[in-house]
Order: sequence, then C-alpha cells, then structure tokens
Amino acid sequence: MIASVIVDVPAKQTDRAFDYKIPENLGNIIKPGVRVVVPFGPRKVQGFVIGIKEHSDVKRLKSIIEPMDLSPVLSAEMIKLADWLTEKTLCYKISAFQVMLPPALKARYEKKIRLSDSAEIESMAFEIRDLFAGKDTITWNETLGPDLLSLLQKEAAKGNVEVIYEVKERVKKKKEKYIVPALSIDDLIKEMESLSNRAHKQKEVLQYFIDNHQSVKSGELLTATGGSSSAVKELIKKGILKEKEVEVYRDPYENRAFRKTEPLPLTDRQKKAITPVLAAIENKQHEVFMLYGVTGSGKTEIYLQSIQRVIEKGKESIVLVPEISLTPQMVKRFKERFGNLVAVLHSGLSIGEKYDEWRKIQRKEVKVVVGARSAVFAPFENIGIIIIDEEHETSYKQEDNPRYHARDVAIERAKYYSCPVVLGSATPSLESFARAKKGVYTLLELPARMNNHPMPAVEIIDMREELRAGNRSVFSRALFNAIQDRLKKREQIVLFLNKRGYSSFVMCRDCGYVVGCPHCDISLTYHRFQSRMKCHYCGYESQVPQVCPECGSKHIRYFGTGTQKVEEELAKILPEARVIRMDVDTTSRRGSHERLLSDFQAGKADILLGTQMIAKGLDFPNITLVGVLSADTMLHLPDFRSSEKTFQLLTQVSGRAGRHELEGEVIIQTYTPEHYSVELAGQHNYDRFFEKEMMVRKMHNYPPYYYITLITVSDENLMTAIDVTEKITKFIKSRVSPDTLVLGPSASAIPRINDRYRYQCLIKYKREPELGKILKNVLDHYQQNTGYKGLQISIDINPYILM
Repeated sequence: MIASVIVDVPAKQTDRAFDYKIPENLGNIIKPGVRVVVPFGPRKVQGFVIGIKEHSDVKRLKSIIEPMDLSPVLSAEMIKLADWLTEKTLCYKISAFQVMLPPALKARYEKKIRLSDSAEIESMAFEIRDLFAGKDTITWNETLGPDLLSLLQKEAAKGNVEVIYEVKERVKKKKEKYIVPALSIDDLIKEMESLSNRAHKQKEVLQYFIDNHQSVKSGELLTATGGSSSAVKELIKKGILKEKEVEVYRDPYENRAFRKTEPLPLTDRQKKAITPVLAAIENKQHEVFMLYGVTGSGKTEIYLQSIQRVIEKGKESIVLVPEISLTPQMVKRFKERFGNLVAVLHSGLSIGEKYDEWRKIQRKEVKVVVGARSAVFAPFENIGIIIIDEEHETSYKQEDNPRYHARDVAIERAKYYSCPVVLGSATPSLESFARAKKGVYTLLELPARMNNHPMPAVEIIDMREELRAGNRSVFSRALFNAIQDRLKKREQIVLFLNKRGYSSFVMCRDCGYVVGCPHCDISLTYHRFQSRMKCHYCGYESQVPQVCPECGSKHIRYFGTGTQKVEEELAKILPEARVIRMDVDTTSRRGSHERLLSDFQAGKADILLGTQMIAKGLDFPNITLVGVLSADTMLHLPDFRSSEKTFQLLTQVSGRAGRHELEGEVIIQTYTPEHYSVELAGQHNYDRFFEKEMMVRKMHNYPPYYYITLITVSDENLMTAIDVTEKITKFIKSRVSPDTLVLGPSASAIPRINDRYRYQCLIKYKREPELGKILKNVLDHYQQNTGYKGLQISIDINPYILM
C-alpha cells in the first residue's frame, strides 16, 4: 500500500502530497490523519498522511520510517478543512495542518507508550506483557520490532495502551509517583513474617499495604507510615512493591472551587431568541444566527441553555470568546454550569496546559470548549453548535499565515456537521449585520437589558472647550467631579484609555524633533516606569535623551497621555483613591490578569484604569461610573474601519456601567464630539450608526459592498519593494475585470518596520472568481525566482488591519 504524505517543509516546491511505501508491518497503523517520519532528501522530516492508495506513478518509492501516532491526530473532517483553508487563505497545506494542533505537537519530542489506567494486563498478548515487564511505560524505540507495532495497535484499539509524547524542552507530562503492592494480602503477610526483626521500617510499610491494599502517592505513604524512602526502595527491589508514575492533567483552575449553577428562567425576549436556535439543534440543520443584543441583555444565558440542549443530545459545543475577554469571569460561568465537561484554550496557558486540555478534548472527556480564536479547531467529531461571542472583535482574524477568520472556519465546520452557528454581539460587524439584514443569516434581537434596566446615561465632553476654559488636565471638570462623587459614595469607577506607556512621543519644544525608532518609521513611546523609550512594533528600546539630538536644546517634553501618566496624575489630585492599572505592562506576568480583577471585585480598589482589556466581559455590580479619557485614539487611524471600531469600543466600555441595581453613568471625553461614531455611541444607537456607516462604505467602495484583498511586499531594499509592488499591480490589473479596482503601489501606513520597507497594493472587487488563481500565480512566481532573496510577499484576503 502507498501513503500520500504532506511533508513538513513549507515551500512552494513541496506544497503537494508525496508518495511513500507503507512497510508491511505498519499496514494497520498508517491511516489518514496519522503523523509519520519520512526520508526527504538527505534528512528525516515529519509528515501528515492524507490518504492511502494502492498504486503510484512514481517508480522507486522510499518507505515510511515510522509512525508518530497510534491513532490519527487529525480526523477526516480536519483534513478536508485543511484543503478549504489552503484554498481560501493561499497558505501551504502544512501550515493549515499545524494551525489545527497544539504547540506541543509541533516540537521536538520523545515518544513513549504506556499502559492505560484501565488496562487489562491478563488479556494482552504475551509479547506485549513481556515488553512492559514490571514497567508501565516503555520508549517507542523499544517497540520497533516488525510485529510488535501491529500488536500494539490492537492493544491501543482495545484501550489497553496509548502513545504519549514526552516533548523535549517544550512540555513534559505532569507525573506523580505512586507505590502499588505487587502481591496479594496473604503473600504480603508471608513476606512480612520472613523479614528479620531489624527491618522494622520495611514491616511498617508492609503493614500499611496489608491494611490498605491499593496504590498510594509516594509522599502520602511516607507520611502515613513514618517510614523511609530507602525501606520502600528495598521492597521495590525485592519485587514486593511496584512503583508507577501516574499522569495528572495540569489544570489551570485546580485551586478554584466552582459552585454549580442551574439554568435561569428566561425572559419572553430571550425565549423568542432561543427558540429558532433550539429548533436548528433539534432538526440537525445548519443555520447561522446573528444574536444582536445590547450589553447586559442576557446573551450568555442563551448560549448556556443552547449548549445544555446540545449536551443532552450527546453532542459537543465550541464557544469562542475574544482573547481579551477570556476573563476568569467568563470561564467561571461555563465551569459553574457544566463543571468538568469544560476545557479551556487560550494564550495564557502554558504549553503543557494547552496540550493537556487538547488531549481531554481528543479523548472525548469533555463536551464543551471555551477558547480564543484557535479553539475553533478543537478536535471534536460530533459538533452540535458553535458560538462566537463578540463576533465583531478583530482578534478573530489571524494576522500571520494562515490568515483565517474564525467565523469563516466555524461556518465551514458547522456545514460539515449540519449544526447551527450563533454569532453574538451588541455591536455586530457591518459585514455580519448586512448579511443578517439580507437574510443570509437569521437575525435574533434582544433590544433591552435584563429586568429592563436602563442603559447608562452618557455625557460627551468637548475637550476643546475644557482647554479654552484653562483646564489642561487629562480629566475634564465633569469627570473629575463625578469621580469625587463616586469616591464619597464608595462606588467603583472604570477609566479607559487605549494607550499604554507614559506618553505617546517625546519631542523637542525648540526645533520640533521627535525621537523615532531607528528601525521603523514610527515614534518611540516613553515608559516612565523603566524610564525608557520603546518601539511597540519591533521592540527596540533606548534611554530618554537629556538634550535634543538635533539642536542640543534641553526643552524635551512628553506629548500624549498613556496609562502610566494617568495613574500618576490620579495619585497627585486624588491621593485617597486606590487605583489598579491594567495594561500589557501590568498583566504580562502569569495569573496577574485574574489577580488584579479579583482585587477589584473584592473592593480593594476604587478605580480600575486600563486599556482595551477592560472593555469586555466585566460584570461588577458596584461599577457606576465609566470614564473614556480620549475617544479619538482610534478614530484618526488610516483604516476604513476606524469609525466602526471606535463605535464598538465606546459602546462596549459604556456597557460596563450600571449593569445591576445601581444606576450607571458614562462620560466620554473627545476632541471630535461631532463625529457620528462618538455621537451615536453616546445614544447607544447601533441601528442609526449602521445606516450612516453603510452610506460611507458604499461611497468609497469598501466592505460589505466590496470584498478587499491586500498585498504587502517588504524588502530591506526600498527600490526592490517599490519595483516588485509595481510589477504585481500591473499584472493583476491586466488579469481582472474592468469593474475591479486595483490601487497601488503605495507605501504602507508605517512604511518601514524592523529595517524592512513595506509597499502595498489594494484590490477591491465584487465578483472575481479567478482572483485566487491569479494571486497564487503571483506567489509562485516570486517564490521560485531566486533573484529575490529576502523578499517577502503577504496576501491578506479580507484584511482587518490595513497598516
């Protein structure tokens, strides 16, 4: 038999299946979805088997060296999904496979086989019993006899053995040592009687096992018997006791107790919204629902009860939440409802924890996955619903290869399993809402908060007026008075600023020189805490100059405001206020995100000051004031979605106030109060914003009226970058229909990052069925052309970041 294998060599020339002979002794093991080691040129590489056939057109085939798995790590559905991903995002097939697996499976590994906990040793073939003689784990190399692998595979099918990966440097399985009696109670008594009187420590240990004839943790045994480890070792040597290592899952939530919660009674509006979803689950039909509900309208309860129905039907659910709002609060709601049936996948977990959670899913030990973008590839094989919360979030789009959008992958998987997808948001992306309006998605609405709580009152402050009145502070008078009022009432405050660091840039007041990054065309951000300037694009750092490098003046000033500067200002003007600051700098340590939020919830602080990580998913009863210090930070970015992102962010932040009994108030400070995205966010009026923004998009030929594709060319040589972008633009113009707009070449918004010059070409089109092929030709041409060393071309279909 012949296996078709995709090898782990990401290049144009190797982006296809290669045929390998399957050695006879591996016939039963090599299946589609199994990873194998194959000879490729002079080296050995990893590959994925994607199919088995009887004949090959290639004459002298090499053989597969060995399998890396006893059972497939990719299902037939995942292999099919990889084909779709490759076609849609123009990535290599190997990249598509790797994005589906946890990082631990992409590393250097040592493979072992171990007896499973439920192994029936007596029923196993004697060759296998010999292999394990007295051990519960053997290395893969010990099994390389011709017949042993097929025997092992039969045992794996019975559930007696399993392959485990000891991943070198990346992740080790967490093990605990257990001591087990190797003999029956009667034999233990005989052994004890035969021991000399001097061996009283050994006798105590044996007495323990006579009274408790079961395995026990090594440490617990020593504590219980007061024995010594040398006595235990001696008994193991004599074959009276056995030592075994038991794998325990690394549980990121092991020190947390979750109180079981019951489903809450639904309001009439919630019932109306959930009915079509439950009908789709019941009828096994694929449908995409757009759940449009204001902040605090009870969307999460709809998710939980839909999942409950899916679990009752014996199926599995995937819930995606933006990385930022994967707050402990969100995880808690799912764990409290479904207990140990929930696995959690997000970037805060260690590689080992991610691997353990992934294996729980693969072994069907859980029914629900809650996770960020990559959790959409959870290896379930009987999906009943996929839910995407805050579907408008840009973090659902991956910014490097393969550049997929989790929403598209979710819909593709749901088609395969004939199940519903629910997209939830208080501020849906224009693309999704337009599809819901056209009937491509089914629109479900929750127009009011739970218990008809009013939306918080919003006041928009024109900061230009504050300047005219002589107020140069970061805080307008209205916001400052409101903060003082809340401090007196012992209520909590959230202050939001979308900039970390101390100030945005450092400038000389005499000659106007701005300190920039030597490797990128962008100014450096001043971080007061370390007293350094940093580039947020390439990581370059430098000292703050005492005098201007251009004119020698000492008048160096810091412009703009970051979270550190606001924190300092608060300490000056409100020394009694207790402040918690949350941004990338304060939450980079593990567990710090959760600790800071728990402190705030426990009332250990009055003010939570942060960047966009505090805009989502927070639900604290005592927050009555939300202050947005500058609504303009995103509004003036060179990005056609900047109005939409500003509106979404302001609405989400406003949604943190007054969610419970206490009334909420929101104060938005801005230099452009007349801009419709600020004005309508103040009125919580998404529908009006949608109409207005759609007119702007139609006028300028942007999504959802047009599709867009961005080609970015980067090179260390400026002329090469310009020249190649020009050639690509000409080539595409000559191949597409006249209605398609091809713009470029133009310099990217940040023309140089990390010493690479960046030029781009933007394509806007309505129908261009051949565009995929045209773009593939472009990529192939430059990848095969060795004259362009170091040139990088990235193609982003429906990009979310145009900078």
